[in-house]
Amino acid sequence: MRFTSTPRGARLARRLVSHRLHIWGHPYDSELNHTLTLITAELTANAVRHGHVPGRDFGLRLTCTPDAVRIEVSDNRPDRLVPPAGPAAPSPDAESGRGLFLVSQLAARWAAVSRSDGPGKTVWAELPAPAGG
Repeated sequence: MRFTSTPRGARLARRLVSHRLHIWGHPYDSELNHTLTLITAELTANAVRHGHVPGRDFGLRLTCTPDAVRIEVSDNRPDRLVPPAGPAAPSPDAESGRGLFLVSQLAARWAAVSRSDGPGKTVWAELPAPAGG
């Protein structure tokens, strides 16, 4: 799905992910739903804050396999790439810089890659699907 690159778009994306996970059998109060919703909040906030291009939306894709649940957030800014070494732990008094660090600590796997379908990047994160889920 595509969302406006605004705080409202990020909020709607986060709510959609939580609702879709609930429909797929991962209830609102489950650990997977809480964690993936938090990861979604961080990735969509980054897309709005750091990947915004006027007049362009950000994209979101949520997939579920027997092994993993994956969120992908794509923006249109090719010049704001994630460092290959990944995010460093922020200093305690830093006013920003915690989003991708948090994602790196919560996700089983994650990466940022250049988009193949146009300018920009996609940041994705995966959590293992719970047994029986």
